[in-house]
Amino acid sequence: MDQLQPDPLGTSIKDIAPPRRRGRGALTNAVGRFESQTRDLVDDGWESLGDLPKFETEIRYETARHIITRNDSPDIGFDRSINPYRGCEHGCVYCFARPSHAYLGLSPGLDFESKLTAKTNAAHVLRQELARENYTPKTIALGANTDPYQPIERELRITRNVLEVLADTQHPVGVVTKSSLVQRDIDLLAPMAEKGLARVAMSVTTLDADFARKLEPRATTPQKRIETIRKLSEAGIPTTVLVAPIIPTLNEDEIERILDAAHAAGARSAGYVLLRLPHEIKDLFQEWLLEHRPDRFHRVMNTIRQMHGGKLYDSTWGKRQTGDGVYAWTIGRRFEIATRRLGFEGRGAKLRTDLFLRPSRPGQQLNLF
Repeated sequence: MDQLQPDPLGTSIKDIAPPRRRGRGALTNAVGRFESQTRDLVDDGWESLGDLPKFETEIRYETARHIITRNDSPDIGFDRSINPYRGCEHGCVYCFARPSHAYLGLSPGLDFESKLTAKTNAAHVLRQELARENYTPKTIALGANTDPYQPIERELRITRNVLEVLADTQHPVGVVTKSSLVQRDIDLLAPMAEKGLARVAMSVTTLDADFARKLEPRATTPQKRIETIRKLSEAGIPTTVLVAPIIPTLNEDEIERILDAAHAAGARSAGYVLLRLPHEIKDLFQEWLLEHRPDRFHRVMNTIRQMHGGKLYDSTWGKRQTGDGVYAWTIGRRFEIATRRLGFEGRGAKLRTDLFLRPSRPGQQLNLF
């Protein structure tokens, strides 16, 4: 198996020229926080920097030993998840999963969106884990870290294969995505939803296509996300709209418009998450803000600090996703008033677990009835 290596070319804004990062979200590619060495790009005066290659998408194929990830976080609504991919080509500069790339010896910057890992045996391992005698079914979140329907899924179909296993075993699943590609799997999700086994959450950050292109360059356009909500809802699949992330003073004025559009398209539950800036994300986001919205830089960053007790991020459970203080409270009340006015139902109904059909294990004697 080939090991992807960090790109040694550049660790600051001036090092990664726009032609090299065209179509990407992050502006830099600083090494991860666990690395003992850093690298700087130095021009030797012969204009050699103009010959450097663009950041092309590379895929590493991984044979996973486990596929269901467990968590005990009290402020999220699930205790297990599946992530078919590491890294995400959507390139959302705010993505809270970016710091996880540092565990691979890669950069949470441009590496995160251009050097991806695909867990090709995910469906096989999932079937094995569901077959264990001590396994108890509860809703699996598909795509809790990186998007299960990012562009490479179109060809690799790992998410599709995972859904087929969940459909065969009648196991509940909640999908989180911002991609219209989820429509491809309506043939699996609709029959599951009819039995109370599936729901989809669509993340909508903005309705402004130009803003979205800068913020999440390779994700589905806002208009297509709303249309996807419509298609899923028409197919009978319970659909949640996630207004996420809310970036104070940058897209918070769209809260009501996003909820209006999603409800008109058929979404009947809603949630929101404030911008989170743990580890390397705080630097990547500030670089992006200086490049694309320099006039808002101080206002945005000062407001974020107001919502986290003077810090850029507070990891305290119960506060990390909603913030604290007057400004955070105001955003929460606006969201609450808008969802009540439209008749949203919170995060949606609980999925069923009583229909679960445990897969047979190799060598296991089959039941006669």
